[in-house]
Amino acid sequence: MLDTLSFNMELNFKHQLGLLCVTLLLPVLCTSQDSFTCSRATYYGSPDCYGNPRGACGFGEYGKTVNDGNVAGVSWLWKNGSGCGACYQVRCKIPQFCDDYGAYVVVTDYGEGDRTDFIMSPRAYSRLGRNADASAELFKYGVVDVEYRRVPCRYGGNNLLVKVNEHSRNPHYLAILILYVGGTYDVTAVELWQEDCQEWRRMRRAFGTVFDAENPPRGDIKLRFQLSGNAEQYWVQSKNVISSDWEAGAVYDSEIQLG
Repeated sequence: MLDTLSFNMELNFKHQLGLLCVTLLLPVLCTSQDSFTCSRATYYGSPDCYGNPRGACGFGEYGKTVNDGNVAGVSWLWKNGSGCGACYQVRCKIPQFCDDYGAYVVVTDYGEGDRTDFIMSPRAYSRLGRNADASAELFKYGVVDVEYRRVPCRYGGNNLLVKVNEHSRNPHYLAILILYVGGTYDVTAVELWQEDCQEWRRMRRAFGTVFDAENPPRGDIKLRFQLSGNAEQYWVQSKNVISSDWEAGAVYDSEIQLG
């Protein structure tokens, strides 16, 4: 009787140990293959299948059409707004339906779902499928298991651009948003040059990728950006200035190209 009990206890222990090993190894298995991370993805409704121009990143129409509308809202990848504009490869895990490469998406919004890291535009979500029929089946699922990884943003030679936000009022209030941040960089801070004090002045991150400043310097405005990526952080200064007659909607080329 004792021998049988001992055997059953040993078997039960090995079974529990095996489950523990699988549980501990699962995150490793999900992140070890080409640096992919396991998660889930879903999609949001859109009348034209493009992105949301009112997304939390503050991109406006750019957030609707950038990357041909293959965009997504994220939760913990949001990074308090510095995750805006980041690019990811997302692929689902149902072999008979899912494309091997998956979708290439740009983060333009914040969104939370049922254990989902990506809430994708319909155009982006459809890219997960091997073909139109497979994509239609994935839409029926509503939520799918995926794996994703950060990839460089490619904007076809576009430099980093600075757009004056629509709520700006010269000369009392300046708000800007940053467009076309290439590579795998995040813009973590923006500063403007205060000529009278001979020092750089930090702009406030108002929301998403929008930075602002009350009573900005008069005259042309010099900017510099703090970039974080590839395990490094550094400042880069715009080669162009925001002209003294700036107004809402104006776009300035920094002549900075990241890749």
